[in-house]
Amino acid sequence: MLDVRRLRLLRELARRGTIAAVADALSYTPSAVSQQLASLEREAGVPLLERTGRSVGLTPAALRLTEHADTILAVLEQAAAELATASADLTGTLRIGAFPTAVHAVLSPALVRLSRDHPRLELFVTELDPANAPDALRAHALDIALVQEYDYVPREPESGLDTEEFLTETVYLATLSSPTPPPPQAPPAHHPQCPPTPPPHHPRDTEPLTAHRDSTWIAGTPGTLCHSMTVRACQAAGFTPHIRHHADDFGTVLALVAAGQGVALVPELGALSVPDPVRLVPLSARRRTHLAYRRGHGDHPIVAAARAALHAAAAEQPSATDPPAR
Repeated sequence: MLDVRRLRLLRELARRGTIAAVADALSYTPSAVSQQLASLEREAGVPLLERTGRSVGLTPAALRLTEHADTILAVLEQAAAELATASADLTGTLRIGAFPTAVHAVLSPALVRLSRDHPRLELFVTELDPANAPDALRAHALDIALVQEYDYVPREPESGLDTEEFLTETVYLATLSSPTPPPPQAPPAHHPQCPPTPPPHHPRDTEPLTAHRDSTWIAGTPGTLCHSMTVRACQAAGFTPHIRHHADDFGTVLALVAAGQGVALVPELGALSVPDPVRLVPLSARRRTHLAYRRGHGDHPIVAAARAALHAAAAEQPSATDPPAR
């Protein structure tokens, strides 16, 4: 009989590539991971690992086994969710991962609702970049998380996870106000729950961006979605942005714009408080947020309660869909 915990380690090795990375993600020692994988090989009766020097690869049999591991783990999650429905009261822990702007605008009221309706539920919030959320979910460090994609940075499918549409935001070009107003822009399409994706190279995007091909730009830390969005949107407009400042907090980004340090792309949730000198030009590009959770775990009563509270909080936040464009 194959040990489920060892299957999980094999799946993580297939995803992360090294035993050290698996150990770091799951709070094991590398030697413990190696020992568990060796035990799994004995259980399977066939070689699973190919060792070349210090590197480790997966055999064809191991790759097939990892495909089954996703299914097995999802079924176990679903079984646990069905057992949990037998309890009339929600108890236990709920671990939520969210990016900073969502914590302020959406997650805070959702936490109030959850604490009121389920007082015996222990809530834990982790602020993290959405790019790190899938690994945290698979490692059981989170139960539910908010993940993102931009029109120019589509999200890759993540094995072992389910997602659902949650929130769509207009992306704005933040610049200093100028005496000569730009040509009128069509009003942003607000998000009554994720409108159809606009064309990725809409002319309305390229015109305001092209006007700033020689400007200094402010973008997120390299490796983040916000940084990739800035680079790819500008490249679609025909130039590579000159990025001088890196900031991941949109309040800081807008303060830098107000100080004349450059221009930036800012989504709606990051533009709820705009300094007076800053003007927001709506683009056709969108940032889309999804709720993510382990496959089979979405109907667990605790996760279902979190999903309901988050959707209710988003529906009650008109300021999150109608920022004061300048």
